[in-house]
Amino acid sequence: MAQTIDRADGKLALTHIIFALAALMIGGIAGMLQGMVRGGVIELPGGIGYYQLLTAHGVLMALVFTTFFIIGFMFSGLSKVTGGKLTGTARGLGWLGFWLMAVGTAIGTVMILLNKATVLYTFYAPLKASPWFYVALALVVVGSWLSGAGMIVQYVSWRKNNKGKISPLFAFMAVATMGLWYIATLGVAITVLFQFIPWSFGWVEKINVMLSRTLFWYFGHPLVYFWLMPVYICWYVIVPKVIGGKIFSDALARLAFVLLLLFSTPVGFHHQLMEPGITPFWKFLQVILTFMVVVPSLITAFALFATFETTGRAKGYKGLFGWFKALPWKDVRFLAPFMGMVAFIPGGIGGMINASHQMNALVHNTIWVTGHFHLTVATAVAITFFGIAYWLIPAITGRRMTEAINRLGILQVSLWALGILVMSGAMHISGLLGAPRRTSDTTYNGNEIAAQWDPYNMLMAIGGVILFISLIVMAVALIKMIRLPKGETEYPVAESLTPAEATPRWLERWGVWVGLAAVLIVVAYAIPITDMIANPAPGAKGFVLW
Repeated sequence: MAQTIDRADGKLALTHIIFALAALMIGGIAGMLQGMVRGGVIELPGGIGYYQLLTAHGVLMALVFTTFFIIGFMFSGLSKVTGGKLTGTARGLGWLGFWLMAVGTAIGTVMILLNKATVLYTFYAPLKASPWFYVALALVVVGSWLSGAGMIVQYVSWRKNNKGKISPLFAFMAVATMGLWYIATLGVAITVLFQFIPWSFGWVEKINVMLSRTLFWYFGHPLVYFWLMPVYICWYVIVPKVIGGKIFSDALARLAFVLLLLFSTPVGFHHQLMEPGITPFWKFLQVILTFMVVVPSLITAFALFATFETTGRAKGYKGLFGWFKALPWKDVRFLAPFMGMVAFIPGGIGGMINASHQMNALVHNTIWVTGHFHLTVATAVAITFFGIAYWLIPAITGRRMTEAINRLGILQVSLWALGILVMSGAMHISGLLGAPRRTSDTTYNGNEIAAQWDPYNMLMAIGGVILFISLIVMAVALIKMIRLPKGETEYPVAESLTPAEATPRWLERWGVWVGLAAVLIVVAYAIPITDMIANPAPGAKGFVLW
């Protein structure tokens, strides 16, 4: 049995990927039921609450599926580009991290199923869950830190053994991704450990709501880029190899990741533009920093389409857009990530609208925001992950990806794209008409304004059903991939069009970049957080409303 990477490394990566996809399936069922309830198609049986489903959907899809898949994918890539084998320490930390995250996920899921943690994935205070739900969150975060430490150990080991050389691009990007994760999760770790756990166990009577929300969104928006950066790894490193080309610029790709590391964290206040207690100056500052994140995304767009064009012209295609024909449209390894790229265009534009103070006033807490969210994490991120899975699973299990699997993958990602188009499109329109998010009852006792939302609620339900069908096809594909004939599937890693020597070595000065990120965070957060602690609101007791 031929394997692209070490068998033990493949087992570590595969375990993460399978766990992630299992969470996706369960979260997808919860999401479909939730959409059908909102669309008035079904009523939930007694004992199952709408917000319970909404919590399960958010936690399993946005936190569990993404985190496990990302870690599995990056461990596999690090093994591939750093010699074909992880060090014992890196692999051990990976397994320890996995089991801590798995235990945390299990505890958290049980709490949600028992209706003791119906607080949505944002867990806004003063809604109070079982203390074991917050313990579960802490376990997941600590587990992810251990996995990140394993990746850093592998990266440092490679650099020690290859002095004077530029690190592989995949390895650089993986370290940058986990660096962002470490910085971002400090916020949620602090609020969970020092606010939510003592409060939920009854050790303190009240919680500082403003501080808890601020610390959550310190984490909550960089979380989006934690999802996105592995997607960019696929777009930058994997896709050029799939299309028979090379990376347009190694240096430009690294610069994009450095900029994401710098500007992704000090932006959380743009989620709190409508909240009192934060002065306009600090909101304005973080809105400006939010728009700075557009720069690495524009760099990525330029680099990707430059790769597409140079590859097409190298194959002899002429004319302004002749190179477009050279792209392998019938290969799911390319088609899925390309769908993600296309979806990210309106998703990114929607993000700029959400971050604009004036326009945010119109769409804040409407289902427009949910539509935007699904164009980013549920399309650009998820559909790219699907494309990765179709070649990654055979590659790390020593099996040969077949044309039948490729066709099944194209069907699955096409259904997913269609479902998102219907559901997210309806969400955007309904949101502009004023339909709120996070609500089960959308009729408002027959109010004529609310009646305008009915057709779009139905479209959301239809879109959710199409997405569920896509997940069924994905499950069938997974079963078939396990039974594929033994052989070798390429782990596609592209080379750079420019020589590695052209990449400035200062891009790998991690101390400088982490230091600059810390400075930006201090500038953006130090004064307002100090004020929240020094001059707190009265605080709130816990509420259980379900």
